[in-house]
Amino acid sequence: MPLHFAAEEMADRRDRACAALRRQGLDALLMFRQESMYYLTGYDTFGYVFFQCLVLTVDGRTALLTRAPDLRQAQHTSDIADIRIWEDREGVNPADSLCEMMADLGLDGARVGVELDAYGLTGHNLRRLDRALEGFCAMSDASLLVSRLRLVKSAAEIGYVRRAAELGDDAWDAGIAETRAGAFEGDILAAMQGAVFRGGGDYSGNEFIIGSGEGALLCRYFTGRRTLDADDQLTLEWAGAYRRYHAALMRTVPIGSPRTAHTDMHARAVDALLACEAALKPGSTMGDVFAAHARVFDDAGLTAHRMNACGYCLGTTFAPNWMDWPMFHADNPVEIAPGMVFFLHMILMDSDSGTAMTLGRTSLVTADGSEVLSRLPLDLVTR
Repeated sequence: MPLHFAAEEMADRRDRACAALRRQGLDALLMFRQESMYYLTGYDTFGYVFFQCLVLTVDGRTALLTRAPDLRQAQHTSDIADIRIWEDREGVNPADSLCEMMADLGLDGARVGVELDAYGLTGHNLRRLDRALEGFCAMSDASLLVSRLRLVKSAAEIGYVRRAAELGDDAWDAGIAETRAGAFEGDILAAMQGAVFRGGGDYSGNEFIIGSGEGALLCRYFTGRRTLDADDQLTLEWAGAYRRYHAALMRTVPIGSPRTAHTDMHARAVDALLACEAALKPGSTMGDVFAAHARVFDDAGLTAHRMNACGYCLGTTFAPNWMDWPMFHADNPVEIAPGMVFFLHMILMDSDSGTAMTLGRTSLVTADGSEVLSRLPLDLVTR
């Protein structure tokens, strides 16, 4: 069974989750977030695209309801002993099987928290859940109960994040070696992703982002590869991923002679990133870090070209994205503490001139500040 953490650490995580249930006056938690299942039991799957639920009772019992293809998946990757299968059949409501399982766990009439904000709980599945559990128990939103526990990383988790950061740097080295006028974007992506796999890493929570020409101004992956022109720009956002833990980076690379706008925007992005990293310390809030980002860009007259967020927490996340809760945006009150891991991205997209510039890297919060996890310099790289 390939559990990636000691049994003592897994037991401590469940104990803390149960304590959180007691503080909220709940008898159980219905988990639909794969991240929560992985964190508390080691269960590793993409089976959450179907109806599945992990139940944690306030006294520490766990029970999983899933489909037949994930029975052996759960047995192989997790410490869950009670695994139940709902049968694929026309007209079946798997939430009825969940209700039966909850009855076996003594949860009839219980106060139950539900991870409503979860990719595994679609609107369709929520309606099925509501029908099955109506009158059986009292449900309330507990979407962040486990997410809050996951914010501060253990020593073992930090070890995985550090390895992910090394893989992210390796991916850059491999990708930039392929980057030049006339290069095919697919070759760049293949080199970057291959470096992660060769280092024992994983698929990341979302696709690596690549865009050139006008596409360099986009912050999302899109399909369709192109070849770099003699004068071009290439935006890359990628992550090393190891044991599902992520360390992300972001860069824009001018191809040929950089425009004056590229060099000017890069200088301001460096200023903003360093200001954010200086604010990234225990006792500060997420809003304080965003304010540092906004101040530098706004003072430089770049308000129209910056984003309304400048990063987010990183950890163990599953598709469709590697962004974890919470995010750096205006007035976010979440307090920063040692052991948290954050990706800070400085993004400037000037649609008027068609110029892109980005700069981002991952940091670990320490007792008195933060530690950058990437070895890459902040210099503007051109090809």
